[in-house]
Amino acid sequence: MTIDVRNEDGIQIWTWNAKDRSTNVVDGDALAALDRALAGLKADGAARGAILTSGKDTFAVGGDLRRIEAMARGEIDVAALSAGITDVLALLRRIETCGKPVVAAMNGSAVGGGYEIALACHHRIAADDARLQIGLPETQWGLLPGAGGTQRLPRLIGILRAAPLLLEGKNLRPAEALAQGLIDQVVPRADLLSAAKRWILEGGKAMQPWDQKGYEVPGGGPEGKAGRMFFTGANAMLRAKSAALYPAGRATLSAMYEGLQLPLERATRVETRLFVELLCGPVARRMLRTLFLGVQSAQKGARRPKDVPPFEPSKVGVLGAGLMGSGIAAACAQAGLEVVLLDRDLAAAERGREALRKQLDRQVEKGRMAAEKRDRMLARITPTADFTALAGATLVVEAVFEDRAIKADVTRRAEAVVDPGAIFGTNTSTLPITGLAEASRRPESFLGMHFFSPVERMQLVEVIRGRQTSDRALAATLDFVRRIGKTPIVVNDSRGFYTSRVFGTYLTEGSALLLEGVRPALIENAGRMSGMPMPPLQLADEVGLALMHQVREQTKKDLGGALPDNPTARVLDVVVGQLGRTGKRDGKGFYDYQSGDKQLFAGLSAHFPPAAEQPAVEALIERFLYVQALEAARCMEEGVLLAAEDADVGAVLGWGFAPYTGGPLSLIDTVGAARFVARCTALAAQHGPRFAPPALLVEMAASGKRFY
Repeated sequence: MTIDVRNEDGIQIWTWNAKDRSTNVVDGDALAALDRALAGLKADGAARGAILTSGKDTFAVGGDLRRIEAMARGEIDVAALSAGITDVLALLRRIETCGKPVVAAMNGSAVGGGYEIALACHHRIAADDARLQIGLPETQWGLLPGAGGTQRLPRLIGILRAAPLLLEGKNLRPAEALAQGLIDQVVPRADLLSAAKRWILEGGKAMQPWDQKGYEVPGGGPEGKAGRMFFTGANAMLRAKSAALYPAGRATLSAMYEGLQLPLERATRVETRLFVELLCGPVARRMLRTLFLGVQSAQKGARRPKDVPPFEPSKVGVLGAGLMGSGIAAACAQAGLEVVLLDRDLAAAERGREALRKQLDRQVEKGRMAAEKRDRMLARITPTADFTALAGATLVVEAVFEDRAIKADVTRRAEAVVDPGAIFGTNTSTLPITGLAEASRRPESFLGMHFFSPVERMQLVEVIRGRQTSDRALAATLDFVRRIGKTPIVVNDSRGFYTSRVFGTYLTEGSALLLEGVRPALIENAGRMSGMPMPPLQLADEVGLALMHQVREQTKKDLGGALPDNPTARVLDVVVGQLGRTGKRDGKGFYDYQSGDKQLFAGLSAHFPPAAEQPAVEALIERFLYVQALEAARCMEEGVLLAAEDADVGAVLGWGFAPYTGGPLSLIDTVGAARFVARCTALAAQHGPRFAPPALLVEMAASGKRFY
């Protein structure tokens, strides 16, 4: 049974515990069981009310993955989908109007459809656990909440508070959710049921605020002065922020604007119409495939070698206490792992731990973390300069400077003391793993673990398999990445691997345009309008122009001399070599940062004179996206990538490749291989061989094949 019903103190306890699943999902079985439980509540004259809780670690995490996968990849029966949603909405409305109080006692995360069920309950209580997440994240996948979320949440907390949560798809921790009004109480986990019973027995009202006489939307509805001002401004801001690339935002605003002027039953029909339109559209289906299905597949270990026993690190060593190293140490400590944070001297190691303390202090000040949890995390991190402190470590992550000699030295010194079977991961964005493994006495246990900065926010870890990396090392690394809450993709060794190699083409195209005489402001505006998170010149400043210059010099050494002509190198020779502008960290790069407001460096035009005729912005957008998609296809052709899914997940999570496309290979599928190849052939004739389509795409164009 999906929902077990028992009676305690005259109150029904509904325990949601899906069979053969690790988490509760909102599927047909769960909804049918909920309907039966509700019917039993109404039929039981002695029952004072009901408490819906979970027998899992989560409360409920949204829709059925298998059904979502089928909808994302196949044809959608619009009539059947609409009818199914209507049935769900009717069930939730029956809960609201059943005449007896129903409490959602959330012992775990309640997101998406799970939180929409909680919204239909009369009272919501969450366990006091910072791991819990509460919210409606559907816009992150190109959708909107489809079970009343766009109507109940603003009716509960008001338009101005609900809109950012709905539009950004942001999940909240219990303390934040309580402060925002998404839930009514936060109590210790052990007190959940007693608190819920107490609320019912003390006269908890079995009526939603919006069903009470004289109800008004908190802060006013869409027709009021505040509402009119909000929707006018929100539409303009949404268009400026997303360049009209994401229809879910517009649909969410429409659902609120139209629905909040109607009774709830009619309002949810508006929401259903907009939800179905989104799901049938290309953007939502691409985003679902990559950001929901693809990410879940990666997190479950889709590329993990079979028949390798699970790996649980007992002690982790992190070499290098800089920005990356301290971030990796924090991720490990947050996951409950003991960490040795090592740097060249104790003061440097302690600075890394102190930087983390300051970061955690800010979390505590904002109420996002308990002081006790901060202290426990910091206690798990031991700063040191003594390599013998690594004794017994079963996994090491090296995060020192991007210099082959330095990496070789710390590799040898660490391997001399760690556990004989320890996994050794090098955090590098460009240096080939097989070459770095030459310094290792156990190359079969050596591989790349490319984390992204800032580690605390970036979900992706690019795991790079060297020529001698064993299945055991790969499986253990994927287990470790999962343990610290990150999403891995697996790639084979090559210079730049996958993410740095493809990401670099975006920066290179920005440099190429600068050399062609395209005005910097036009380059940057086109970058923003392409859906990339940052335009190319600003992004280069963020990465660090001096670092990019240094990486190229290291590559030149590795390859024994001159490198092929590259627009980025030519631009950096001027901007870094001649002008001494090294990037944002030093306050000057393509932009000037000293004044507080960044502005494009006016002196660029003297070194890169603008052409008399400027290209259309659409042409620049095409070049930005196509040059990255081409390089991703080359990585597939060369065997750097193991699966198209990894290409798209890695691109969107790693460097923010235009999420509305679903990723670079999804983009090629959307355009169609034949059309894409024809267009790239024309671009190659005009702008050079970097746009020449690889043989893989030419063959796909001829045969009609797709990546998906």
